[in-house]
Amino acid sequence: MPFARLPQLLLLACLAGAGACATLPDVGELRADAAQEQSGGGKPRIKGRQGLLSPGRTAAILRELERQGKTSLLDRHFAFMQTLHDKPLTAGNGARLLIDGPRTYAAMFEAIAAAKDHVNLETYILEEDEIGRKFAALLAQKAGEGVQVNLMYDSVGSINTSRAFFDALRGQGVNVCEFNPVNPVKGRLFSLNNRDHRKLLVVDGQVSFTGGINISNVYASSIFGSRRREVKQEGWRDTHIEVRGPATQDFQRLFIDNWGTQACGRLPQRQYFPQPVRGGDQVVQAIGSSPGDALNLIYLELLSAISHAERSVWITMAYFVPDAQTTAALKDAVKRGVDVTLVLPGFSDYWITFYAGRSYYDELLAAGVRIYERRDALLHAKTAVIDGVWSTVGSTNMDLRSFLHNHEVNAVVLGAEFAGEMERVFRRDLEESVPIDPKAWEKRGAAERAKETLARMWAYWL
Repeated sequence: MPFARLPQLLLLACLAGAGACATLPDVGELRADAAQEQSGGGKPRIKGRQGLLSPGRTAAILRELERQGKTSLLDRHFAFMQTLHDKPLTAGNGARLLIDGPRTYAAMFEAIAAAKDHVNLETYILEEDEIGRKFAALLAQKAGEGVQVNLMYDSVGSINTSRAFFDALRGQGVNVCEFNPVNPVKGRLFSLNNRDHRKLLVVDGQVSFTGGINISNVYASSIFGSRRREVKQEGWRDTHIEVRGPATQDFQRLFIDNWGTQACGRLPQRQYFPQPVRGGDQVVQAIGSSPGDALNLIYLELLSAISHAERSVWITMAYFVPDAQTTAALKDAVKRGVDVTLVLPGFSDYWITFYAGRSYYDELLAAGVRIYERRDALLHAKTAVIDGVWSTVGSTNMDLRSFLHNHEVNAVVLGAEFAGEMERVFRRDLEESVPIDPKAWEKRGAAERAKETLARMWAYWL
């Protein structure tokens, strides 16, 4: 969620103290540099439970992924990304797609209840409601059993949750950290615009969860199976992922590193990095981004995958305000004959972001991008599946707030099996969505157009 919860005066104060404007990397320059590099076109490294795999084993896994997808997307995508970083992929994982709040919460509760050593939970929003109290009770219970429970919540995202709620958790043994406090005595004015938008849970260093789902009653029921809901405040449509296996260590490092940026003391020593246990056959990459990064790898991964797609780019996105490079990549993909289809919200909890996103419809529709809006429930998922072999689930929206101002985390899963699940869910979303007809869109009223123009002026800060 963007700053919908922050009073306007506080929002303006945050923006005034935000400092110099950050910018996205110039992908054209990066490609030119990659083409000139002698080492360009390299293959990614892959690690497993025992460390880096041999070149032969790595090559075999990559060949199999290419065979599954029947596309050269991965080969060209990796060739570009390897010129930017050498972070390895991770084999031997189980990846489970979790749709909507009830299924996600049930899986998270089960994992927390089974914790023996530690629970690390990072969230943008932790509401003081029925769902929030259930989480709090379970975290306190585990702390009472001797499990180390570390909780980090964002000060703006959880601004409506009382201080007493978090103090009660501290009193019951939970190690609580407030990320970038709004309180000017405790916070740093220049960092108030940088929020921790991550949703990340790591249990015993063996199982991890990430995606778009916060801790709130708005996820109290599932959308699928309940057609044309009359109550839109509950049952938000969202997506999460559960990962078991070696990739959990990478999510763990993201949690620990982010904790270390705050004045919350060192984490108590526990077995945060136990010997990994094989969780399945999936190849997973954990990617985090922070405002101070030289290169936003989540942004570049997504843009590269779109730019190298051969068949399909299917995106489900809660907050969609694309920058110029993303817009160009989507349009160029259509020119190559790629099916580019977007499922976007038909309404939002933050009107200015909603209308800023709609201001791009004219250009995208004219280029042949297919756009659908889900209007029966608030769409909050942030996912993409490309060429039936590259998938991502995470906290990152396609807007400048996520790419420049927030701390975010995404899971990338490679392979046809998981991508097939993603595509099935995407088709179900399409069935529940309304297509935007280009001719009908051209006839929208002057009031709608005015809102779009006004909202787009604020795109950098949304």
